[in-house]
Amino acid sequence: MNFDWSVILDNLTYLLWGRAAEGEPGGLLLTIMIALGAGVIALALGVLLAAVAWRYSGWPRRLLFIWAELIRGIPLIFVIFWLYFLLPVAFGHSLPGAVTVTLALAWFTSAAVMHATLAGLRALPTGQVEDGLASGLSHWHVLRLILLPQAWPNVLPSWSGLLTSLIKDTSLAFIVNVPELTTVSGQVNSRLQIYPAEIFLLIGALYYVLCASLTSLAAWFARSVGAGR
Repeated sequence: MNFDWSVILDNLTYLLWGRAAEGEPGGLLLTIMIALGAGVIALALGVLLAAVAWRYSGWPRRLLFIWAELIRGIPLIFVIFWLYFLLPVAFGHSLPGAVTVTLALAWFTSAAVMHATLAGLRALPTGQVEDGLASGLSHWHVLRLILLPQAWPNVLPSWSGLLTSLIKDTSLAFIVNVPELTTVSGQVNSRLQIYPAEIFLLIGALYYVLCASLTSLAAWFARSVGAGR
């Protein structure tokens, strides 16, 4: 089988950043933007929900667990569909597809972040909470000043794994025609129709580089934190 890599060179800029020069980012650039946006929102929301579940052990925690299991039990593609069609109804106007996908990925991932963070908090000695309360700190101060600084290095591998999965999940944006990496590669393949192997080998390699880079960065950061501690 002979490969013709000229198709990659001819369409490289479109695959990397779409029509960014016209104000419409796409391709690899849009994939990174969606992953970063969804990752930041998912981490913030997941940690917040974990804090609420840690602080309130009664019905608030049970409701959060039910919500998390419901979200994790539904295919992500349905979550994207629901938000894509329901958010315009809720806001009264249409939203950019990339925004909808970012919110769907963040919502879906935040449930797993909540569970991972809560597990990290529960793994810490309970005596620290009692000592903090005895010294006059509130529960929220104990959580923010004592527990979270100790827990987050331990849950960092779980967070990095979730963010790696999130990068790959951005490929589902093609279902609502958001021009991220998978969508634009499909467009190029549909237009040319004779170079699928070259195109999708490159796309697979780009996803691998993104995920491997994030994993390496998280490992380096964990080693740095471990050395500092």
